[in-house]
Amino acid sequence: MDTGTHIAMGIAISGLAMADPIVASHSATMGPVFAGIMLGSLAPDTDTVLKLRNNAVYIRNHRGITHSIPAVLLWPIVISLILSFFAPEANFIHLWAWTFLAVSIHVFVDIFNSYGTQALRPFSHMWVALSVINTFDPIIFALHVIAIGAWVFGAPPVPTMSILYGVVFMYYLLRFAVRGAVKRAVKNTIPEATEIYIAPTMRFFQWRIAASTKTNHYVGRAYGRSVNIYDRFDRKPLPTSPYVEAAMTDRNMAAFVSFSPIYRWEITQVDVLTEVRLIDLRYRSKTFYPFVAVAHVDADFNVVNSYTGWIFSEDKLRKKLNFLQES
Repeated sequence: MDTGTHIAMGIAISGLAMADPIVASHSATMGPVFAGIMLGSLAPDTDTVLKLRNNAVYIRNHRGITHSIPAVLLWPIVISLILSFFAPEANFIHLWAWTFLAVSIHVFVDIFNSYGTQALRPFSHMWVALSVINTFDPIIFALHVIAIGAWVFGAPPVPTMSILYGVVFMYYLLRFAVRGAVKRAVKNTIPEATEIYIAPTMRFFQWRIAASTKTNHYVGRAYGRSVNIYDRFDRKPLPTSPYVEAAMTDRNMAAFVSFSPIYRWEITQVDVLTEVRLIDLRYRSKTFYPFVAVAHVDADFNVVNSYTGWIFSEDKLRKKLNFLQES
C-alpha cells in the first residue's frame, strides 16, 4: 500500500490498542505503544531509500528482505528496544506485541497489491502478489479517514476500529470475487490464453489485463465483465545474438526480467549503437507502456548505457539515456 494508507492504518491500529487494559490504563505505556504502532506501520518501507542508489537495486530489493519473515520478527524488537530506552516505564511485552501487529499488518496488506512482497523469505524468494487491491485504494483510505474522524469527534475507538476492519475484510472478499469474475471474462475472450495477468486500478470496476497464448500477447482493460483488447503482439523469444547476450548481462535488464513476468522486446539501431528494449505489458497507459528496460550496446558488444524504470514519453527516455551516457 502507499505511505498515506499505512499511516492511516497505524492510527486505526492505535485505536484498537485501547482494547488492551494495560495500554488504556497506563499512560507510560500508551504513548510508546502508539509510537511503536506508527513506526511499525512504516518500518518495512525503509527500503525506499534504495531509490537513491539506482532503479535496478530498488526494483530487485523493494519489499524484499524488509518484508521477509526475519524482518517481521526483527522490526518489533528493534523498535521496542529503542522506545524502551526513552520510556523505561513502558510495559515492554505490550509494546512489542502491538508493534509486532503493526509490522505484520503492513506486510500482510502489501501481499494483496500487484507488486507484492517476498514475504516468504528465507524459505522462498518468490514474489507473493495476489493483485486484488491497488497500491492506493481510495475506498480503503476513505474508510480509514471516516473511522479516524469519528474517533476524533468522540466515538469510542475500539468499536469504531472493529467495525472499520470488519467492513474492510468484507471489501477484500468482494475484490476477490470481482477479480475472479474478470479472470473468467478474460478466459472467455481469449480461450487459448495460457497466462493471464490481472492488475487492479484505483477504479473499482476497472482492471488492467495482459494475457499470453502460445503465439501472441494481448493487452487490454476489463470494465466489470466486459473485456476490451487494445493491443496484440506476436510472442517471439529474444533472438540469439552477441548484442542481446551483452544487453542481458546488464544489471538494469536483469532487474527488469526478475520483476516482469510478461514483456515484449524491440531491437533497433540508434546511431552506431544497438538498442535492446524490454517492455512490460502490464502497465499500459494511454497507448504508452511506461515500464521498460533499455540497453545500448556498441560494436564491441559493450553496454555503454542502460536504464530501467518508469518513463512516460520517448523524449524523456532519450534524455535519460543521454544523461547516463554523458555521466
